[in-house]
Amino acid sequence: MHKPLTGIKMVEVAQFTFTPAAGAVLTEWGAEVIKVEHAEMGDAQRGMRSQPRADSWHPVMDHPNRGKKSIGLALEQPAAYEVLMDLCRDADVFLTNFLPDARRRLRLDVEDIRKANPNIVYVRGSAHGQRGPWAERGGFDGSSFWCRMGSAWGVTPTDSDRLITMPAGAYGDTTGGMAIAGGIAAALLGRARTGEPTVVDVSLMSVGAWAFALEVGNADLLGPDNPPERLNDMMGRISNPTVGSYRTSDGRWINLTIMQSFRYFPDLCQHLGLDELIDDERFDTAEKLMANGPAAGGLVAEAIGARPYAYWVEKLQTLQGQWAPVQGPLDILEDPQMTANGYLVPVVDSAGHQRRMVTNPVQFDETPPETRRGPLFAEHTDDLLRELGRTEEEILQMKIDGACT
Repeated sequence: MHKPLTGIKMVEVAQFTFTPAAGAVLTEWGAEVIKVEHAEMGDAQRGMRSQPRADSWHPVMDHPNRGKKSIGLALEQPAAYEVLMDLCRDADVFLTNFLPDARRRLRLDVEDIRKANPNIVYVRGSAHGQRGPWAERGGFDGSSFWCRMGSAWGVTPTDSDRLITMPAGAYGDTTGGMAIAGGIAAALLGRARTGEPTVVDVSLMSVGAWAFALEVGNADLLGPDNPPERLNDMMGRISNPTVGSYRTSDGRWINLTIMQSFRYFPDLCQHLGLDELIDDERFDTAEKLMANGPAAGGLVAEAIGARPYAYWVEKLQTLQGQWAPVQGPLDILEDPQMTANGYLVPVVDSAGHQRRMVTNPVQFDETPPETRRGPLFAEHTDDLLRELGRTEEEILQMKIDGACT
């Protein structure tokens, strides 16, 4: 199996999902990632009681920390900080999402880390970037990615009495982690070619703006006199009967995203039992089909609404145009396409139970990535300290002093 980052070592001082998710991706690409957690509290996300867990298996932790090693260090103590420096001396990448004040206080800024290793690639994940009036402030994906950068605006209908929230936990965090991983890979390639290490920055705002970039560009082109319409509002108007989401008889949904409507309309009609519409003079040219889109869309909606979701999932398997069942997490677990492509793989937790995890979306040589569970808190502290040359007596004294766990 090709793992392009085999031999790369990364030291991570980060919490929650945004930024640590990048380290998770790198482990699946072959890198050794050492997660530094606070000696007493660990990653703050470990204490999230609102998230489901079973024994040691905690998806909110295992998802962004798969395959890593964990060491517990109280970085405010000199002995622990020296261990961090030792870890960084032969590392290729240092990754953090600590706020600027914490980085200054704990001596984690670029110049601090490069005292130990001038050649290290330094990577920061942040909420709002490194400049501007909000640079010192923290944020989460629900605020900085989703709300501030347009996604919440885009999915909330104008007549809604509530704001539509993100569709899943860590939605923007996970997306942003992938962006950081790509930035790290590019920085490593650049260092290999030029010999110069770089500083990589990715923020929740930058990822959110990138996801919403087309609408921002359209708004800039059209200007304030032509305010953009929410796609959510526009979906209620059927102008193209082959593009939209249609409710089934049991209250579920089938999505059609057939952009070349006239090309695929006859085949769609045959699948929906609407053969009589193929030669209907209202729809027998592309221009007529678009002009009479509401009428055609109403007939499509009526046909799909007459039968249940399971019927259409089976019936539409041979549809030539582009469509999708609207699935929830339980459906995704059983989607045969997920299994066939290795997008969902088995993982054994620390108690020996088999679980399933979604892998990162990149594959090399058509091979699904291998992955492992996330580490227990400070699971590898002793082993890592021994590798750094600390004696058993020194390790014991560090634990007594509270410098490590």
